[in-house]
Amino acid sequence: MSENYEHFEGKNTIEHLRVAREKGAKATAELHGTEMPGHMSAAADSAKETAIFILGMWILLSGFGMAPSKTFWIIGLFSIGWLFWKVGRSSLLGWSRLERLHRLIEQEKWEIEHHRAQEKEELAAMYKQKGLSGKLLDQVIEVLMADDNRLLRVMLEEELGLTLESYEHPLKQAMGAGIGVIIAALGATIGFFMGGLLGITLLLAIIFAIATLLASKMEGNELIKSLTWNLAVGALSIGSIYLIAEWIKHAFL
Repeated sequence: MSENYEHFEGKNTIEHLRVAREKGAKATAELHGTEMPGHMSAAADSAKETAIFILGMWILLSGFGMAPSKTFWIIGLFSIGWLFWKVGRSSLLGWSRLERLHRLIEQEKWEIEHHRAQEKEELAAMYKQKGLSGKLLDQVIEVLMADDNRLLRVMLEEELGLTLESYEHPLKQAMGAGIGVIIAALGATIGFFMGGLLGITLLLAIIFAIATLLASKMEGNELIKSLTWNLAVGALSIGSIYLIAEWIKHAFL
């Protein structure tokens, strides 16, 4: 009884399962989103962030009188560093997530090896919640307890709520982030040669809107509401850069 109490940390079996589910959810939450594939979410986020970054930098530098040609090359150089930052950061976040998953797997494996009676009790409680009972429940539990590899997978999926096949490699997410940066940077370059600041603003706004709509559609969110709020936040960010730049010019220059 004391061993059960220690293993469940003073909670009953059902409460322990709920806590385990919460732990699994925290450890496996996507850094770029939960409903859509990680590389797609990373690409959409990077495209939107890069669009804001480039447009904001262009407005800021132009506001202080820098020539468009110089502005183009300065932002281009910054964009190269920005690309490496976004790719590296996305990759590191992905590896961090995998490390959390591996820790949970090792912890659950240790519990199976050292607390088999408690794991059996948790297993029985989970399948009772699914509607099994009596002899059928006993047979299912015995079959699962006879194979440690199968038991480990069941406990990871049923107790912690993990779906191991759904986790992408960190480099795939990093590739998505890099593609998002490149798309926005290419859009800004094309916009510059098409019509200067106006062309940049137009194409980056289109890229921003498309990235928002694709992400919202894949996540099942309301498209118009999501687009409206994202554009509003983007406009607020760009507008604040412009107003602060104007204030600095008039106050100190």
